[in-house]
Amino acid sequence: MSACRDLKTSLHRLKAIMAAKKQVIIDTDCGIDDAQAIMMALAAPNIEIVGVTCVFGNAAIEHVCQNVLRVLAVCEREGIPVFRGSGVPLVGARNPVSDHFGTDGLGDVLKDKDPQWEEKIQSEHAVNALIRLVTANRKQVSLVALGPLTNLALAVRLDPSFPQKLKDLYIMGGNMEGKGNVTLCAEFNFAMDPESAYIVLEEFLCPTYLATWEYSCRNALTWEFFEQLIQQDAPAAAFMKVITSKCRAYCRETTSNKRYVYFGSGYVSYDAYAMAACIDGSVVTESITCPVRVELQGSMCRGMMALDQTNELKKSHSVFVLTKCDVEKFSQLLLQSLRQPKK
Repeated sequence: MSACRDLKTSLHRLKAIMAAKKQVIIDTDCGIDDAQAIMMALAAPNIEIVGVTCVFGNAAIEHVCQNVLRVLAVCEREGIPVFRGSGVPLVGARNPVSDHFGTDGLGDVLKDKDPQWEEKIQSEHAVNALIRLVTANRKQVSLVALGPLTNLALAVRLDPSFPQKLKDLYIMGGNMEGKGNVTLCAEFNFAMDPESAYIVLEEFLCPTYLATWEYSCRNALTWEFFEQLIQQDAPAAAFMKVITSKCRAYCRETTSNKRYVYFGSGYVSYDAYAMAACIDGSVVTESITCPVRVELQGSMCRGMMALDQTNELKKSHSVFVLTKCDVEKFSQLLLQSLRQPKK
C-alpha cells in the first residue's frame, strides 16, 4: 500500500510540474541566432515546446527545416515536431534570402547533410499546425516568432479567431527609430514580408511583446562573454562554436555593418532576446506601451515600424515595445542554453 501511495504521489507531482510549464510554439527562419534562441527554450525548465514551425528568411525553407532538425538533434530533443511553412512572402515577388549567417543559415560549415531529413518533417503544413495546436490549447500557448511573420499572417487569414486563442505573442522584429539593418529604415524580419508584419500588428490583439533591432543592439554583450559562452564543455557549445567560426556576423573585427555604425561593437544574439522575454519576464526591465503600425509604402520606409506614442492612429490595441533588459539574467540564460544535452 505504501508503494502504491508513493507512486500516486509521484504521478501527482509530475502532473503538477507539467501543468506549471509554459507551452510554447517557436516560429523560426532558423539562422545562427534562431538556433541560440531554440536552445535557450530547450534548456529552460519552465518551457514545454509543443512544436517548431519553419518559415523562409535567414535561408531558404529547405535549409531552415534542416537547421531546426540539427539543433534538436544536438540537444537530443528530436521528439519535438517540426513543420514546414511558408517559403515566400505573403504577396509580391519572392524576396532573396539573407546570407548574413551564410547561404545555409548556419555559417556554411556543416557538411554532413541528412538525406532523410524530409522524412523527419511533419506532413502537416506549419500554418495548419499553428491553428490546430493553439485551438487545442486555448489561452495556453505562447507563440515566439523569430523570422518573417508570413505563417502568422496566413494563420489569421485562415482562422480570424486564431490570435484571441493565444496566451501571448513574442516577436523579434521591427524597429523603433527608423534605423534599418537591411534597408535604410527597416529591420530584416519585417522588410522580408512587410504585409505580414502589418497584418500581425493590426489583427493580433493578444498581449504582444516586441524585441526590436534597437532593443537587441542596445543590450549587447561583450565579445569576451561570447568566448566564454562557446568555450563551455558541452555538445551545444561545441556546435555553436563551429557554426559561428567563419561567419562575419560573429567576427569582433567587423566594423562596416550598420549595427556597428549605429550602436558600436558587441555580441548580439538577436532572437535570443525575444525568447528570454518569454522564458522569464523579469529579464525585461523597461518597455514602451503604445500602438504601432508597419509602413507598406515608399522606397526607403517600406517595412519600417512606427510607434504611435501620441495616439495619432486612434488604435485600441497597444503592444509592449521592449527597451531595456537585465543583461546579467540574459547572460545566464545564454550560458545555460549551451550546456546541453543535460548529462
